[in-house]
Amino acid sequence: MDQIKIGEFLRELRKEKNQSQEQIAERFGVSSRSVSRWENGNTMPDISIMIELADYYEVDLRELLSGERKSEKMNNELKETLVMVADYTEGEKNNILNKVFMCGVISTVAFVSLLIMYAFNLYTKSEWMNDLFVILIYIGGAFSISTVLSGLQLQGKMSKERLKKITKIALPVCIALMVLLSVFIYFIVCR
Repeated sequence: MDQIKIGEFLRELRKEKNQSQEQIAERFGVSSRSVSRWENGNTMPDISIMIELADYYEVDLRELLSGERKSEKMNNELKETLVMVADYTEGEKNNILNKVFMCGVISTVAFVSLLIMYAFNLYTKSEWMNDLFVILIYIGGAFSISTVLSGLQLQGKMSKERLKKITKIALPVCIALMVLLSVFIYFIVCR
């Protein structure tokens, strides 16, 4: 499969419909940057979107996948099979998304529980337990944040590039906040 050829064909089809990349992106629920990447041959749309694109541009899916027009039309059985494959992959994606969501919920509950146990432990004055709780809170917080961000990216609400940018910002900020929280609690309890 020649991604560049397919991308050029997608651009040609879009222009034939007199549509902008933004209009196509809105129609198919993706970012305009994704459409640009498809047309430049950098990435390929999901199979479910490929089927929708073929229907929208009124071309055979095989034409879309080959990057050129063919004279024959796709038969209904092949189209139905591809729709079933797309449904299957969408179902698998939803299963993964549900697992990530559950990990996020569990890690957030564990993180909050650790904070409560840490606050309770401050009154018992067990020094080694305090150190253990601080370490677990840092790990739990970082895991909780990364799971939530990954879930947003999997849901399609965030591009991979945006996820990387937010992670580069959010992780240090959260670590700094946790350190400040620890220092604040230390000075309140010790004084």
